[in-house]
Amino acid sequence: MKNIVCIFIIAFTFVSCKKEILKEFPQEALQETMRTIDGKDIKFEAVLSKYKGKTVFVDVWASWCGDCIKGIPGVKEIQKNNPQLTYLFLSLDRKETSWKAGIQKHNLTGEHYFVPTGFKGAFGKAIGLDWIPRYMIINPDGSIKLFEAIKTNDEALQEAIKQ
Repeated sequence: MKNIVCIFIIAFTFVSCKKEILKEFPQEALQETMRTIDGKDIKFEAVLSKYKGKTVFVDVWASWCGDCIKGIPGVKEIQKNNPQLTYLFLSLDRKETSWKAGIQKHNLTGEHYFVPTGFKGAFGKAIGLDWIPRYMIINPDGSIKLFEAIKTNDEALQEAIKQ
């Protein structure tokens, strides 16, 4: 009987700790104010509407993040093989100067936005951000096709890009 109870507890813990997979961005994320490369504030909702009708590859990153930097060659390979996608880089850097320097240093091509509230702001909390890089694929209608990948060679990411 003890074994059955233990198995139940372990199974319940695993299932209850699983992250919710979002298909739409929560209002808190959509209302987050981000900054454009030229210093203008814009709501994430307006960012998404700019790319309506396009499939968007989202890279949530920061210039101080070692795993993000390690992932850049994979992102560039995806860009090379999938020029039809729009590439949206959302930076969680602590300073705008670090963000802009990171874009230049790593020669990142795409659309760039700075998230002033960082990791623990409304956007990060709304999408359950617990690690970066976070790669997402957004459908042309603005819904979320792939909610989370942390490596560019993730099979689910590669599949989402192909479709």
